Amino acid sequence: MSVVTLLDDTKKFLSEEKIPSKYLEGKRHLTAKEVYTLISNRNVSSDPDWQNVWVSSKEGEFCAEQISQSEFYGCVVLGAIRPATLKYHDLELKTGIFRSFLENVVIGDDCVVRNVSYLSNYILEDRVLLFNIQEMTCTNHAKFGEGILKEGESESNRIWIGVGNENDGRSILPFENMIPADAFLWSRYREDTELMQRFIELTESNNTKKLDTIGFVGHDAVIKNSTLLKDAKIGPHAYIKGAFKLKNITVLSSYEEESQIGEGVELVNGIMGYGSRIFYQAVAVRFVIGRNCQLKYGARLLNSVLGDNSTVSCCEMLNNLVFPFHEQHHNSSFLIASTVLGQSNIASGATIGSNHNSRSPDGEMYAGRGFWPGLCSDFKHNSKFASFVLVSKGSYQNELNVTYPFSLVSACTKDNTIHILPAYWFLYNMFAIARNSSKFQKRDKRFVKVQHIETNPLAPDTMQECLEATTRLIELTARFLKLNDEETAKYTIYDDNPELHNEYRAKARSAVTEEELLQVAKDYLHRCGSSKILLVDDRCQKKFGSVIYKPVEGYREYIKIAKYYAVSCLIEWCEKNNKWSMSMEDFRTVEEYPLYKKWLNAGGQVIPEEKIFTLFEMIKNGQINSWDQVHGFYDKCFNEYTHDKARVALYIFEELYSKKISEFTKEDFLDIKKDVTAVAINMLEESISTREKDYTDFFRTITFRNKKEMEAVLGTVQNNSFLKELRVSTETFIDKADKIFATI
Repeated sequence: MSVVTLLDDTKKFLSEEKIPSKYLEGKRHLTAKEVYTLISNRNVSSDPDWQNVWVSSKEGEFCAEQISQSEFYGCVVLGAIRPATLKYHDLELKTGIFRSFLENVVIGDDCVVRNVSYLSNYILEDRVLLFNIQEMTCTNHAKFGEGILKEGESESNRIWIGVGNENDGRSILPFENMIPADAFLWSRYREDTELMQRFIELTESNNTKKLDTIGFVGHDAVIKNSTLLKDAKIGPHAYIKGAFKLKNITVLSSYEEESQIGEGVELVNGIMGYGSRIFYQAVAVRFVIGRNCQLKYGARLLNSVLGDNSTVSCCEMLNNLVFPFHEQHHNSSFLIASTVLGQSNIASGATIGSNHNSRSPDGEMYAGRGFWPGLCSDFKHNSKFASFVLVSKGSYQNELNVTYPFSLVSACTKDNTIHILPAYWFLYNMFAIARNSSKFQKRDKRFVKVQHIETNPLAPDTMQECLEATTRLIELTARFLKLNDEETAKYTIYDDNPELHNEYRAKARSAVTEEELLQVAKDYLHRCGSSKILLVDDRCQKKFGSVIYKPVEGYREYIKIAKYYAVSCLIEWCEKNNKWSMSMEDFRTVEEYPLYKKWLNAGGQVIPEEKIFTLFEMIKNGQINSWDQVHGFYDKCFNEYTHDKARVALYIFEELYSKKISEFTKEDFLDIKKDVTAVAINMLEESISTREKDYTDFFRTITFRNKKEMEAVLGTVQNNSFLKELRVSTETFIDKADKIFATI
């Protein structure tokens, strides 16, 4: 209901207490001549004596003629208004205030306020341009998108973001400097109630709770042709044009990372990261958007955190925590109630979270980095995927638990199983693996990189998954070797050495302990490389299970890649320590580093879980009392990353060769060097071969009149910049791998 309040003409409506005192320094009241000029230009003040207006006291810095047809209420502080124009792109306007309403406002030097129907309780820094704005106001209890409370407010007023699950069981509080790592830790360890409370306290640590909030627009920002800005904090150099509604938000922006908001955009209760761009009727409600992100073409982002360097177009995202380098386009796709660990690509028509299997919407999905579902795929909650899983087109009617990294998953309508090809990327798409890290590094346009992001597909988290997958393949092979003759024949596609096969079947039947059986299965996988068998894994899909194709090849690829990764880590360690090779003394030095076997992808940064638990204890015992200190802990982990990876490398060798590194012989190191050299060469050759198919395949040529036209459109494989870089880096790696064990 509207309320009418009669005004006392004698009241001057002065509100100096709302303006920080520093903004009144170097300011003065108007002279009688200046007041006359303002009145002549049809300006109005709530104070008949115009004592509510302050201007620059420097000579020549206030030109009253450049203020016309405007109203001044409360306390208005004006910076330099000189005969000048302010230009941004093709828009150039005379500085000053024209046809606008101002109430309790501070305006910096050389600003333009033109056709702003209602501007209340704001501070504008220098060279801000406001043009054609209907309403721009700030309440005294504004939070600018943060999950904090002001004096006298109840908990029900707090803004939460319900990531990962629609029932708000993983809700987090947004804050200005939040990064995906913060959101991940907050959303996952829910059983630790003390930690959850401390996270709230960290978020509130800089909150005075006073009801004295003033809106803010940073220097060199431009806001034009927009409908409503309420409780908005706009950073320097931000560009906003044609926005529909911006309410309770922070737009982080800087000279190096300009943020932009375009036509028809609606943003409510959230924080927009540096250098991000939101255009074309996009809507975001209860959100945190990271650095260098794009939200466009009618995309809807609700109750979600979107990591750095991500792009979301057209589609719908509800209740999601998404790590950096996420791509999701096309109008028919949507993503609901999930945690996706980044470097992901959601194809058109992929419907994740389209159905629930419980009596409430509490299902969720968890996908490792590199998740890539095919066109028109749909998934049922709850499902979980290892890193770099490629899911082919299909309708997956049951819950999935794909534990094999770098695998290909497909649906089988004949028997309702799913088919999994472990290590698919290593076997058939090495070009994508080789290109992955380089691709993401080039796309990373962040000027300031607060969130550390591991872009290499081969890292402690993925190698951990590879080793776990080899263990699982050994277990399933042990089952296979104990099958009866009929079942063995059913799951054997081809066997060129049945005598050897039968020998291992006999060994498996005679094994006394579980350890003996697993060793037999491991030996079988190493010796029977040409056997084509199938394995059955009942853990990968509810009810119907899965069939593992080419398990022997997958097992061997996982091992070769693990060796390759381990050598690359030791090369990195040598480079950091100004060495060109390793000695046994160096191995002993590395062995003294802590060994971390369990690693987490925390917002894009790969961190040992043990260190995460250390962080939690430091937070709970008061050693860490702000999110900035938490970020400092991440930095420390990043600085120790090379040493930690080197220790993991030795662990990988010891696991694969079943002995301590001190027991390795020269022949063992030669075997490692031979394998990793083969992997490096294979990575290059397969990358070239994969790319060449794009130029030699007949069906790739049918839309072109001739070869010259195709080369003009697609270029040539010889001129592919990435392949040129890969050739050089491969030669360098082989040279370093040849030297690293030379002195042993």
